[in-house]
Amino acid sequence: MQVQETFYEEVRRKGISRRDFLRFCLLTTAYLGLESTMFSKVVRALESKPRPPIYWLNFAACTCCTESLIRSSHPLISDVILSMISLDYMETIQVAAGHQAEEIVWEGMKKNFGNYILAVEGSVPTKDNGVYCTVGGMTALEYIKKASRGAKAIISVGSCSSFGCVTTAHPNPTGCKPIYKIITDKPVVNIPGCPPIAEVIVGTIVHLITFDTLPELDALKRPKVFYGQRIHDKCYRRAFFDAGMFVEKFDDEGARKGWCLYKVGCRGPVTYNACSVVKWNEGTSFPIQSGHPCLGCSEPDYWDNRPLYQHVADVPLPGFATADEIGKGFAIGVAVATGAHLVASIVKKATQKVKEEKKEQKEE
Repeated sequence: MQVQETFYEEVRRKGISRRDFLRFCLLTTAYLGLESTMFSKVVRALESKPRPPIYWLNFAACTCCTESLIRSSHPLISDVILSMISLDYMETIQVAAGHQAEEIVWEGMKKNFGNYILAVEGSVPTKDNGVYCTVGGMTALEYIKKASRGAKAIISVGSCSSFGCVTTAHPNPTGCKPIYKIITDKPVVNIPGCPPIAEVIVGTIVHLITFDTLPELDALKRPKVFYGQRIHDKCYRRAFFDAGMFVEKFDDEGARKGWCLYKVGCRGPVTYNACSVVKWNEGTSFPIQSGHPCLGCSEPDYWDNRPLYQHVADVPLPGFATADEIGKGFAIGVAVATGAHLVASIVKKATQKVKEEKKEQKEE
């Protein structure tokens, strides 16, 4: 019986140094929010545990999630990650095609029944028995039901498979549904984003390999470690929001000075994701940092949350009033503070004058 390679054996065979391997483990430990003492456990897991077979299925989507993963500029993501997860089936990059490809996937799932991970990109059309998306002669609806039977866990990669995204937007003519609404008897973790950050995808997989369980999830089945805070909470423009300094239109003075983008449609205050922390392209930037408002792509039904690029005045912010009210409150606060400062100055001068008069009387 052939022994399956571990991740470490694979990367060493491909010429990756021990130093780079440890750096990858350290970064992943940090991304997962684990204590430093857990670093050695991550290292041991990737050194000793067999790489889990992963079958990456593509349904109703644009493939941006695949592009995000394989085009990551981080060398240990872009060059090694496909080896780490033992990717046995991925339509976008695999060499096999047609009947050969389908034979590989079904034979592999039979061989690894109960031990493989299913990564799904795209939602599943259900109207008219799912005829609007077919793979290998089967509808996507039939395909996902059959493929999920022996899956250890299912990872919904991207907003289409997690919540529906554009494919379920009104009027949803093909009856698309996210994976968790179709498969209810298997552990499902959602990694939303259009596309999601590559390090978030990898971190979730590494957690599953290391601890043999999915990370702690929120009410929407998202890993809390990556989706536990609003983008707004860690946004470098937060100070401008608190001060009531908003961009009113693109390319105005506020936009050039980097003020808060909430009034031009930014959904950062109501969107949970790691964009403002992990960022993109080796931590270089994220949409808000480049001057583009967050569209809330990791939240359910974001595509129908319109109008985009426009301030929705009646959208309340958690723990805050609306942006308009914050602006008004800031103006009132400034006026009150100015008035208080004026009164304080007058009192101070009057007190000083009284002291001087008393001093003069004593000297006489």
